[in-house]
Amino acid sequence: MPKNSSLIALAVLVAAFFASAAVNAAEKARDLQELTAQTTRRPHIVIRPRRIEPGPDSKRYCRFWLAKEYRVSGPVIVPQQQCRWR
Repeated sequence: MPKNSSLIALAVLVAAFFASAAVNAAEKARDLQELTAQTTRRPHIVIRPRRIEPGPDSKRYCRFWLAKEYRVSGPVIVPQQQCRWR
């Protein structure tokens, strides 16, 4: 009889573990849905020059290129940009 009771107790513990794991998985899925809902909206960023306030028709023109930079691990190609207002 003691053998059966220990098997039953073990089965109850295993069932409780899997039930709590299912609840944790549901909570994680809900949290992930909330996080993706928050990240779908892109932030609006306003960029202004520091010295001169641009006029209402001003536009920002940018130039992009790849440049080689020398690092400790060796040369690396990195993106570069230069912007100005017109």
